[in-house]
Amino acid sequence: MTRQIDYVLMDPTGNVTILAETPAEPADQPAIAARLMAAEPAAEQVGFLSAGPGGGTALRMAGGEFCGNASMCAAVWRAMGLDADRARVELRVSGAAGPVAVEVERLPGGDYRGRVSMPRPRAVEDVTFSGGGKYPAVFFDGIVHVILEETPDRAAAEAAAPQWCRQLGADALGLMYLDRDRGTLTPLVYVPAAGTLCWENSCASGSTAAAAWLARREGTPLSLSLRQPGGVLTAEVSPGGDVALTGTVKLVKKGSLAVDTD
Repeated sequence: MTRQIDYVLMDPTGNVTILAETPAEPADQPAIAARLMAAEPAAEQVGFLSAGPGGGTALRMAGGEFCGNASMCAAVWRAMGLDADRARVELRVSGAAGPVAVEVERLPGGDYRGRVSMPRPRAVEDVTFSGGGKYPAVFFDGIVHVILEETPDRAAAEAAAPQWCRQLGADALGLMYLDRDRGTLTPLVYVPAAGTLCWENSCASGSTAAAAWLARREGTPLSLSLRQPGGVLTAEVSPGGDVALTGTVKLVKKGSLAVDTD
């Protein structure tokens, strides 16, 4: 069966995201996502929009993982639909146990600034990985991020990510290469259900993981701005342990694609 999938292409700090506006069953989403990403080579991920409880907005990533950047995109999409310069949007997002609150503000040039109240980590612990070393792992409901304070060996990282994801039994895995002195983060994200392994231009949940880990290690709240290949994301950890993530979103285009779902 051929279906017409309407979508928007958005750029949240370089982590280019496709949001499919046409509803699709979860079982069909990975195949549709693959077609959409082939049509939009700049895209790093795909999320599917639908109606949430009480007329709100729900977002499911193609692999069922959680994504803070895509959450910002979904909130901007909602604000654009309302023609609102400012909005506070509560989303139901895959990989998040409860609603995700996002505040968005339209900037003078037409782009948006977004602030996401990120889910708290379920756990932060050191893990000894098979074939590798011992690294801190930050566990969220929809993804686990491993923090590595070293220069990435890209071939070794791409080989390790699927193995470590299976070892942890995680829905998705991020390898976050953090250089605290230089204030940089280089993110690799593996999502087995979507069949993607991507050096992302920015990673919102990975930035949050790095901030949460550092706040725990240093025993203090902090604000951490990390320069990533696509730009800067800022994660703030409050004295009570809540985490917020701030970034920017721009609409790149609207599109439509005929997809064979048989």
